[in-house]
Amino acid sequence: MSRIPAWIAATGLALTAVTAEPALAAGERVKVTGEVIDSWCYITEIMFPEGSAHHQCAVWCAAGGIPVGILGDDGTVYMVLKMGDDATSVANPAVLEIQTHRVKVDGALYKRDGINYLIVDRVLADEGIVKVNHEEWGVQPFGK
Repeated sequence: MSRIPAWIAATGLALTAVTAEPALAAGERVKVTGEVIDSWCYITEIMFPEGSAHHQCAVWCAAGGIPVGILGDDGTVYMVLKMGDDATSVANPAVLEIQTHRVKVDGALYKRDGINYLIVDRVLADEGIVKVNHEEWGVQPFGK
């Protein structure tokens, strides 16, 4: 038999189970164009984080659960929280397919504490890898 801790009983607090998910306010509808990035390498600058030089590392990081983002053409970084109807937010196969690609997406933008979060409803355009820079930077993380 479980007991209510004395400090809870003394304050008169009751514990209740919450089964419903909190409602998410509607985000601002946006279309974002830019490169899908590996957030870890982009933020830490541990290695060159963009284009064909970083493609394999970016795929591995996304498969390992590192959040992906979109580096917008205007320099704004958007953290991607979800892609389409897929319930998988970690190592999402839809994200692995477009890693380091230049895309145009439609989704809902949420801003909090200086961070741009994006729930992508659909990919409107996928140009593939357009930033070909492996000759200059080598293939990361393997080098030349």
